[in-house]
Amino acid sequence: MVNGIVKKLPEDLVFLILLTFPVKSLMRFKCISKAWSILIQSTTFINRHVNRKTNTKDEFILFKRGIKDEQEEFKNILSFFSGDDDVLNPLFPDIDVTYMTSKCNCTFNPLIGPCDGLIALTDTIITILLNPATRNFRLLPPSPFGCPKGYHRSVEGVGFGLDTISNYYKVVRISEVSCEEDDGYPGPKDSKIDVCDLSTDSWRELDHAELPLIYWVPCSGMLYNEMVHWFATTNIMVILCFDMSTEMFRNMKMPETCSRLTHELYYGLVILCESFTLIGYSNPISSIDPVKDKMHIWVMIEYGVSESWIMKYTIKPLSIESPLAVWKKNILLLQSRSGLLISYDLNSGEAKELNLHGFPDSLSVIVYKECLTSIPKGSEYSTKVQKF
Repeated sequence: MVNGIVKKLPEDLVFLILLTFPVKSLMRFKCISKAWSILIQSTTFINRHVNRKTNTKDEFILFKRGIKDEQEEFKNILSFFSGDDDVLNPLFPDIDVTYMTSKCNCTFNPLIGPCDGLIALTDTIITILLNPATRNFRLLPPSPFGCPKGYHRSVEGVGFGLDTISNYYKVVRISEVSCEEDDGYPGPKDSKIDVCDLSTDSWRELDHAELPLIYWVPCSGMLYNEMVHWFATTNIMVILCFDMSTEMFRNMKMPETCSRLTHELYYGLVILCESFTLIGYSNPISSIDPVKDKMHIWVMIEYGVSESWIMKYTIKPLSIESPLAVWKKNILLLQSRSGLLISYDLNSGEAKELNLHGFPDSLSVIVYKECLTSIPKGSEYSTKVQKF
């Protein structure tokens, strides 16, 4: 019956109708006919589906938290949610990620992305690429680059995105290498840049001019406008930008009142109403005057033009550890200093605890829309794509 109806419809009309359906339905529709299966898995359809018009009802949340088990070792837990009326509804059971390198620490295990519905979970060695909509994932090979004896190499920033010129995905890592001095303190630092091409799973080191030192905070490594962004320091605080296609770096100025180096303030990057946005908040361990303890939200009206920063919101103290993401255009997701996930409505000023928590400073959130994008398979020697 269904096949008969399908055959009577023009192919262009079938294409447009299918674009309106969510991923879960499309996965089922592949069983209706061979023609539909071929169409839904075609590059043309997948790309059109990625770029379809969506609204806040199409937003989903991937939530990562660290917890301690009975052996006092850390575990990373992934939770997947849809949201209706500001209520988070689980999509399927939580996942215990067993691939992370360290069981003694869970702070530097950020989620990065999304890019075309793909998200990466990283630590200093391991990178896991996943598509929450299709429930596929793959472990990427670790970078082969180390450092000579007597030196220390630490990963300070990670990014993930699409090279739109070559049309393949990349992971970029910024490491700092320093020699170990006799007094136990690190010597002068030098930046090293590793890039992994996911079409072949091959790592390479980039030649680059001298870079500012990465200033690591939880809410950075953000992909926007085909660029990855981190905070960095010269004689002032700047935003370091990396173009995923040209592999060139440049510095972006922060608002003048945010650029001075201070231990009292931290910063985070989010996308607010499709605009590049900077959040300034108090260092969780600073002894700042409670009267001055406010969160400031700056929006860049014209991306890349530092003169276009405007202060959009000033928020009363919330005692947060860090901002995490923006959901439904006006809800700021934050982690508290005790490890609770908090929502703050920028329109009403209402703050809520969302009954989700983890070890303090271990939370990470990605707001994404479902896509059919395939996990890159790499080379014939690469690890295989798996289901979770």
